Amino acid sequence: MEVAVKNSQGQDTGRKVSLNEAVFGVEPNKHAIYLDVKQYLANQRQGTHKSKERAEITGSTRKIKRQKGTGTARAGSIKSPLFKGGGRVFGPSPRDYSFKLNKKVKRLARISALSEKAKNEGLIVLETPNMESPKTKDFVGMMKALGLEGKKSLIVVDEPNKNLYLSSRNFQGANVVTVSELSTYGILNANSLILSEGSVEKIQTLLS
Repeated sequence: MEVAVKNSQGQDTGRKVSLNEAVFGVEPNKHAIYLDVKQYLANQRQGTHKSKERAEITGSTRKIKRQKGTGTARAGSIKSPLFKGGGRVFGPSPRDYSFKLNKKVKRLARISALSEKAKNEGLIVLETPNMESPKTKDFVGMMKALGLEGKKSLIVVDEPNKNLYLSSRNFQGANVVTVSELSTYGILNANSLILSEGSVEKIQTLLS
């Protein structure tokens, strides 16, 4: 599979890159994608939720009324969940939501996501952007030229590009990551996946 390389003005450079069928041309495994996205979202959760149970409520422990003869149910503590201001029954407590996922499943999920993007023509190969200084105006111009204004886009570069990153921060919907930061969720959450020339080779080396 070959894809034309575009420059930052959205024009065809006349060059083409060859995409490895083993990375960009497989039949997507939807269950592997589901598991990897589920793990990614689970890892984002802080898990710091907490409510006080009856043992943690501040209050008197005296018996609030006599046991018999009142005509109502017996009650031993003002901290009972049955009373206003009492503890909560089986309330949330801090926990870790992360879970283990095998490396082979994660690799299959990323390959499936990349293949899905290539299949649906949501993949663009871009000449490595060379920004001399951080300028949002230049970044907006590049996105307009590529026809991606107002769309969610994920730009993948082979090595950290500080000027490109700083230029993209104020552009809503655009995200710049390196190959090592690429995730299945990030690929699928974007309308368009923009790969720099150098990142294509790195991705293929990493996943093939």
